[in-house]
Amino acid sequence: MTGWTFVSGDFVTTGGMDCANHALAGYLARTGQSVELVAHRVAQDLTALPGVTVRVVPKPLGSYLLGRWPLAWTGRRAGRARQTVGGRVVVNGGNCPFPDVNWVHYVHAACRSKTVASWPRRLKSRVEHHLDLRAERIAVRTARVVVCNSNRTRRDVIERLGVHPDRAVTVYYGCDPGGLKPTTITERVALRTKLGWPTDRPVVMFVGALGDRRKGFDTVFDAWQQLSRSADWDVLLAVVGQGTELSQWERRVADANLVDRVRFLGFRTDVPDLLRAADALVSPTRYEAYGLSVHEAICCGLPALVSTDAGVAERYPPDLADLLLPNPDDADELVAHLRHWRVNIEGWAARVRPMSDRLRTYGWADMAHDFLARCV
Repeated sequence: MTGWTFVSGDFVTTGGMDCANHALAGYLARTGQSVELVAHRVAQDLTALPGVTVRVVPKPLGSYLLGRWPLAWTGRRAGRARQTVGGRVVVNGGNCPFPDVNWVHYVHAACRSKTVASWPRRLKSRVEHHLDLRAERIAVRTARVVVCNSNRTRRDVIERLGVHPDRAVTVYYGCDPGGLKPTTITERVALRTKLGWPTDRPVVMFVGALGDRRKGFDTVFDAWQQLSRSADWDVLLAVVGQGTELSQWERRVADANLVDRVRFLGFRTDVPDLLRAADALVSPTRYEAYGLSVHEAICCGLPALVSTDAGVAERYPPDLADLLLPNPDDADELVAHLRHWRVNIEGWAARVRPMSDRLRTYGWADMAHDFLARCV
């Protein structure tokens, strides 16, 4: 085999698919293989590795929508050149139709996000979704091997995109076990002091974009309003994420007199530290092919409430089934789960520890090894 070419929008360390792509490319380079990255953005730690070359594809007007065509064109040219020397090509979903490996991190045919925004943004969302569906269908059916990040994703590509089961395999995401581990009480207090968080109140985190309703923050907000009517509810909600609805949610929080109970942190690059400073994570997502933030929260020893049909939920053992949310639209159900967690915070930490230990034994290098084994 003569090297690899990867086609993806970004090779960075924020976001599930970006982290996974970054980790796989880095693993191959560190094991002595030549790696070509066709992308809009590539993290400097990757470009510094021996054997890594980059074809930077510009985004017209800074738009991923307009950048999709240059990325696909450049990716196909680079892929054909790689194949002529016996190398391999990896694309993601619908970003570049190529007859080799397609690593699917998200199935557009399985989710139509509801966007609450101005009509130009809604129109843009509809157009983009239509283009995504068409490109996804063509690219995934073209692939020789379709690598999925969960069994849920594998079912979606088989049932919704018509991929033959023999061509679809599952490889779960790994993690950085060195940066994701449970904290001691002393470490948590130090982290909270550094972050300016209260040390005498529990903290629940929400991580997700606030540009549509897929991640379910509207359900979290409704639940928090209900819980905050009770004098005994002392929990702070820390929200990591940005998007077109952020300013609207900030106004709603202010109007509901929840400013001392909800903090918006915006986009952050220190999510592992935030998780290690928190007590739990909540993620009533309406669609989640996997859910790396949930995975990372568990690695940090946090109980993570997540929708039952999220990809990461299939890794939960039966004794943690009461952390799963059957209906992401049901705020009352989320209230009940949060109250159930609040009455025994320390007990939950002990219950989550075995799953945390198990997930941390499977690092990014293990994922890369399994990925390569499934692609031969």
